[in-house]
Amino acid sequence: FELESKKKELENQKLNAELNYLKAQINPHFLFNTLHNLNYLTQAKKEEATEVVIKLSNIMRYMIYDSNKSKVMLGKEIEYVRDYLDLERIRLNNQFDIKFDTSKVHQELDVAPLILIPFVENAFKHGISDRHPESWINIVLSSSQNGLELEVTNSVFEEKIADNESGFGLDNVKKRLQLSYPKKHELKIEELEDGFKVWLKYCLLIK
Repeated sequence: FELESKKKELENQKLNAELNYLKAQINPHFLFNTLHNLNYLTQAKKEEATEVVIKLSNIMRYMIYDSNKSKVMLGKEIEYVRDYLDLERIRLNNQFDIKFDTSKVHQELDVAPLILIPFVENAFKHGISDRHPESWINIVLSSSQNGLELEVTNSVFEEKIADNESGFGLDNVKKRLQLSYPKKHELKIEELEDGFKVWLKYCLLIK
């Protein structure tokens, strides 16, 4: 019994180390992209610089103090995504159709942090372009007492179709899902006639 207990403890330590390593990779990656955007925003849109700094402060506070936890309240994760979307709207002059529906969410649920944002970032990477003002992103998040479902659909344009790389964000989140919700999640990425769709569903009652 003692050997089994020690074995399980070592496995948990290894799991936590892997998760911490994967989450640590996100911080410099995200910070670099955000600071690059902030540089542009504060120079080209000085009247919105204050709002940008506030949103960025919220994001960094979440990443420093909350994302290191094994679980966070879903409401905080949603606020983080909203701040990110607001920064993107400012950067892109609000000219794109971006929807984020959380009307069917229990915000008190506990979730692994930074699970949602890679799918949102990926939608911007592959679905939004300054040369295509008709671009769009639609995000729908819903939950039950023991599960969460995320659906992200986005437009696509010819010059992005050749880019089949999932990118840093998706590779990272796939590994974290495998570690945090082993055999308790389902992820589908599919091409539609007018865009791409990511569908994620996972059980939250997993320790």
